[in-house]
Amino acid sequence: MSYTDTIIAMATPSGIGAIAVIRISGPKAISISDVLFQSIRNKKLIDQKSHTIHLGHIIENDKILDKVLVSIFKGPNSYTSEDIIEVSCHGSPYIQQQIIQLFLRHGCRMATAGEFTLRAFLNGKMDLSQAEAVADLIVSDSEAAHEIAMKQMRGGFSGEIEKLREELLNFASLIELELDFSQEDVEFADRTQFNELMNRISETLKKLIDSFALGNVIKNGIPIAIVGEPNVGKSTLLNALLNEERAIVSDIPGTTRDTVEDQISINGINFRFVDTAGIRETKDVVEKIGIERTFEKIDKAKLIIFLFDSPDFDKAELENIRNRYPNKNLLPICNKVDLLSNTEINQLKSEIPNTLFISAKAKKGISELEKELLLLIDSGVLSGDEIIVTNSRHYDALLKALEEIQKVKEGMDVGLASDLMAIDIRQTLFYLGEITGSVTTDDLLGNIFSNFCIGK
Repeated sequence: MSYTDTIIAMATPSGIGAIAVIRISGPKAISISDVLFQSIRNKKLIDQKSHTIHLGHIIENDKILDKVLVSIFKGPNSYTSEDIIEVSCHGSPYIQQQIIQLFLRHGCRMATAGEFTLRAFLNGKMDLSQAEAVADLIVSDSEAAHEIAMKQMRGGFSGEIEKLREELLNFASLIELELDFSQEDVEFADRTQFNELMNRISETLKKLIDSFALGNVIKNGIPIAIVGEPNVGKSTLLNALLNEERAIVSDIPGTTRDTVEDQISINGINFRFVDTAGIRETKDVVEKIGIERTFEKIDKAKLIIFLFDSPDFDKAELENIRNRYPNKNLLPICNKVDLLSNTEINQLKSEIPNTLFISAKAKKGISELEKELLLLIDSGVLSGDEIIVTNSRHYDALLKALEEIQKVKEGMDVGLASDLMAIDIRQTLFYLGEITGSVTTDDLLGNIFSNFCIGK
């Protein structure tokens, strides 16, 4: 595919709206638009300054298709670094398609998914991790996800990677130089400084890798499974958290046969709640399948809310969940607290420490539960300069880079020859370069940008 032709696509979602924006980018963007656009003041677009807006009509054979605003962005001072025209027309799907087809007949071609951003990357307007942040920003549905995407778009993450890569590259060049003078047995790279650099890079990579656990749940929402015996109020709790009647509530045990999922944002962080089938012995085939799915959801959850409603609940089941998932956070919650006596509440507090007491039906204690959920997330890092990795491709590249760095360190410890160490150093540089796009392949770019929406 040629990236030097002129492309066109909708920049706004398809469907009926007040206005729609059609984006054209490429060497002929302005000249093609000049033929099809008639300014109300008879201006020629090709003569106008960049970053200006002009009112007029899109015309085909003296037939007016629509009254539009045309915005001009001349390269290299544009999103793609090419000449860009944006046509703001009325939001009729018919008008949108008529204008696009008209431009196609005059030399444009339809843009592929993410091609505008791909051209921005190819033309040096942004690196690859910044380009991926554009896609994350578009789909961000919480304050935290938005904040992380904005930081990455501003180049915080790629700046950190490029800094590491540059330092490593400087030493790598000295190691490579030693190979040219191998007969003289000289060392250009100070091994003490090199060892310190390896340690510093390792620590930075480990910190970035560790941040992925937080970044991934912020990006995709924190999965929380609500489990417990039938009829303890799991569906009522879900409805109270969502502030809507999302799950069916009934006094009949076993009402929830399958998992019900929804999410809410608390202080800008998304939490995905899963209301599961009540855990109990049953011969009902359908309910049994629902209970099996309950354990599948618990496997994927970051937090387990174990809900019960009296001092007489099956404590063995709580311990069973603890033992089965020792590495997961488990929060015991006693529901229907308004039906319990002070004696019963005190008994539960002594038997099950750190239990929250709520009434899901009366929405009592819900705010305390939300505060407890926020303690799971170190949201303070979001307001600072901490870099948080959210992209699984970046995470994989960081793991591979760290593995190669460890090989270099081990080689230094045993006095490995420079030529062998140089191989591992090159591999480290390769993996770091993959993150920012210093190293790319057509397959890599195709895989990344195919996940973008068309028009971006």
